[in-house]
Amino acid sequence: MQKIFALKKIILASFIILGIAASTLLFNLKFSFDFSQFFPEGDEDLIFYQDFIKDFGVDDSFMLIAIENEGGVFEEDFLNRFNTVSVAAKKLPYITENQSLTTLFYPIKTSFGYTQIPVIHIDNPKKYEKDWTKIKEDGLFVNTLIDENANSLIISLETEDELNYDQSIIFLKELRNLLKENNLNDYHLIGRTFFYESLVEMQKDELIKTTSIGLFLVLIVLILVYRRLSIIVISLSSISLGLVLFLGILSLFGKELNSLAVFYPILMLIVGTSDVIHIMDDYLGKLSKGIEKNIAMKATLKEVGISTLLTSVTTAIGFASLLTSKSSVVSGFGIDSALGVLIAFVTILGFTCSLLLLVKKDKLLPKKKPTKNWENNLYRVNLFTKKYPRSILTSSILFLAVCIFGMTKINTNYQIKESLPKGSKIATDFEFFQNNYAGFRPLQVAIKAQGQNKITDFKVVQEIEKVVQKLQTIEPIKNVQSITTFYKGIHKANHLNKTEFFKLPEKEVTFEKYKKQLQKVARKPLKKFLSPDAKKSRITATVLDIGLDSVQTIYAAFNKFNTTNIDTSLVKFRLTGTGILLDKNAFYVKDSLITGLLMGLLLVAIIMAIIYKNLKLIFISLLPNMLPLVFAAALIGYLGIPLEATIAVVFAIVFGIAVDDTIHFLGRYKVCLTQGKTKEEALNITFNETGRALIITTLILFFGFMVLLFSVHTPSITIGLLVSVTLLTALVFDLLLLPVLIRKFL
Repeated sequence: MQKIFALKKIILASFIILGIAASTLLFNLKFSFDFSQFFPEGDEDLIFYQDFIKDFGVDDSFMLIAIENEGGVFEEDFLNRFNTVSVAAKKLPYITENQSLTTLFYPIKTSFGYTQIPVIHIDNPKKYEKDWTKIKEDGLFVNTLIDENANSLIISLETEDELNYDQSIIFLKELRNLLKENNLNDYHLIGRTFFYESLVEMQKDELIKTTSIGLFLVLIVLILVYRRLSIIVISLSSISLGLVLFLGILSLFGKELNSLAVFYPILMLIVGTSDVIHIMDDYLGKLSKGIEKNIAMKATLKEVGISTLLTSVTTAIGFASLLTSKSSVVSGFGIDSALGVLIAFVTILGFTCSLLLLVKKDKLLPKKKPTKNWENNLYRVNLFTKKYPRSILTSSILFLAVCIFGMTKINTNYQIKESLPKGSKIATDFEFFQNNYAGFRPLQVAIKAQGQNKITDFKVVQEIEKVVQKLQTIEPIKNVQSITTFYKGIHKANHLNKTEFFKLPEKEVTFEKYKKQLQKVARKPLKKFLSPDAKKSRITATVLDIGLDSVQTIYAAFNKFNTTNIDTSLVKFRLTGTGILLDKNAFYVKDSLITGLLMGLLLVAIIMAIIYKNLKLIFISLLPNMLPLVFAAALIGYLGIPLEATIAVVFAIVFGIAVDDTIHFLGRYKVCLTQGKTKEEALNITFNETGRALIITTLILFFGFMVLLFSVHTPSITIGLLVSVTLLTALVFDLLLLPVLIRKFL
């Protein structure tokens, strides 16, 4: 140990060099957002979807531009400007298809073959009223390409699959310039690229905001607690260095920061602060007793350093428990956070301890003799636990019962809009499409012909039409399209474009005739709904954002319909698509949550068994930390917070951090016992020497996570509130229940 102390200047210089190197890497940090990150890895539905998109592509490669016009869209100048953009949009980067009402035509069969009639006669205002009447009568385009009040029109663009962030920015910049050039400024966007741009920008802003507010908060707490410039500078520089090293390592390995990255600064700041305060408090306490610096530091590392190492390991295990999640976002957050906790510990152990040894003793100790307020108040708390053990145990049992009841109220009725930044352009645009069009959530129905049958067989198409008709009767499902749309459209075209003929022909011979005609007039668009071997097809639709539980009810009813009303010897149907996968991932949260926490508890129990070698002590250490977890779950139930993937991190954070206080308390208690103290003497000393650090660190944790209340991201606000309140509860149990359990069972 003395040899290591002798190298303190070299260790300090090494950390400074590493910090400078890490700082240069911060500019290369990458951000990403992709709904596929939340897909349940290894799930059979995901495997099916990955095979499905080989034939039909992903279902989120689109961009919808809804352009409003005051007084209605049927105005000649507006329609001409709108059409100019519609046509020019095909030349935008990464665009493969474009469509709007001003570029669409009704096909009509004449004696000379097929001809076309524009859906909107742009250059003939006298026909506008008739055009609108026809559009409403058909109902094909209402709420898909035009709203029911004719106040806005949509340009539908299909993009290349899986555009990255840089490509998305290039495309959106060109699109906005095109709209601006044609004086179309009242528009709304929805689509993968817009989500990508908006949510990545939110992540960047949130990262800067939470880091700034978090550092300011830590500074205030340090000033209030220590009131010594040298201690404040040492603590703040140590905590900041840990954060910079962590982010630098993520950048070095090319890690992309996702929607959960906003928690990294908070976690690093509060975990680093907790480690600093525990080391600092003990070291300063020994210096104030006149102990020489090296000896004081050696004793501190022996008594508190081991506990701090243990808390870092158990906190890392708490985060690592998220590896059981099937979502790559959540599992990635778990492993990164575990790494961050260990980096914070190594930084405090190397940098902070070296810096403390280099600073003169009189620069660290307070000028005034500290008051005994802390000691007196903590003594009263200990006395209370000794005087009222039965009341504390009874209250804990009642608390547990209330929490268990609250857990029964947990729901999974999560909505996509909850993940959008409040008051942002994307949130208002999302709401616009929800209220005026078919929403955003894509729905796909995979179709596979059975045996020797093909999708283009008359009987198979009739079965597909049954499913289409069923989907069209379900209110939240909109914009249903399938291969039957082509057959119904050509049947209508053969009957002078009359709406009542938009249906499948009754006779197979007529159907076969249409089949040949379609190969001539609609071969390219037909490929989007028919695989090359004509054995597979799909139905596309969108579902309004009505909540996960509500959507699942619809899916269940649909599956029941397929079982009872479809001839499965001809064709089979299966729900698929990104919406289905996102929904399914939410249901894995409960299972992965329980599995991960049980695994974390087991690992922590094993570590404590190795350290303490006392089964009763293991039980005592785990019980006070289970109650805060149950409390967090109860809050989710009582507050009606929908359980979804990101909420799962609450339990990992609470478990990983809350157990720290217990370990520090028991660690100090055990040291006192080994020094020959009685049980009551050990508890008094533990309260006096450890209680202050526990309260200070918990307050920092509390206010640190409360910083997230300033977020524009609703899940972040929820997590901040849950973690703050729950960690405060964990402190109460450590100070009240833990001493009672020690007296009763040890």
